[in-house]
Amino acid sequence: MGVVRLLLGRKDINPNTRSKTGQAPLLLASKKGHYGVVQVLLEREDVNPDMPDDNGQTPLSWAARGAHDEVVKLLLGREDVNYHTPDNGGRTPLSWAASNEKHGVLRLLLWREDVSSDIPDNRGRTPLSWAAESGHDGVAELLLGREDVNPNMSDLNGRTSLSWAADNGHDGE
Repeated sequence: MGVVRLLLGRKDINPNTRSKTGQAPLLLASKKGHYGVVQVLLEREDVNPDMPDDNGQTPLSWAARGAHDEVVKLLLGREDVNYHTPDNGGRTPLSWAASNEKHGVLRLLLWREDVSSDIPDNRGRTPLSWAAESGHDGVAELLLGREDVNPNMSDLNGRTSLSWAADNGHDGE
C-alpha cells in the first residue's frame, strides 16, 4: 500500500485512469479485496467509486461477486455509490451476491431499506432465481424474508424461482 500512497501523492496522477479493459485502480483493488488500497483510494474526492469496466461491472459489483465484505462496507459508506447499477447483462451487485452464495455481502446489501431485492437482469432473472437455481437455501431464505420479493416472477423463458430449484433438484435434502 506504500506505493499506492506514494503514487497518489503526486499531483499529476489520475486515480481514474482505466486499463484497456476499462478497469480503474479502485475497481482492480475492489475485485481482489484489497481493503487498505480501497480505503486509501476512497479517501480521495476525485476517485469515481462507481466507474464501471467495459462489461459494466462497478467496484461494488466486483466486491460483491468476490465476497469481499469489508470492501463492500467501504463502498456502501460512500453516498455516491449506486448499489443498483446493473452491468451489461443487467446484473446488480445483489444478483451477483445471491448467485455466488455470498451471505455476508447479501446481508450488507439487504440491510439497506432502499435496496430493491427483485430487480431482474436482461434475461428476466432475479436474485432469488439465481439463488434457487444454485440451491442456495440460506440466500433464498434471506431474500424471501423481504416484502419486495416476488417468488412468482417469471424470467424471459417463463421460468420462476421454483422451476429453477425443481429443475436442479434442490429440495433441501
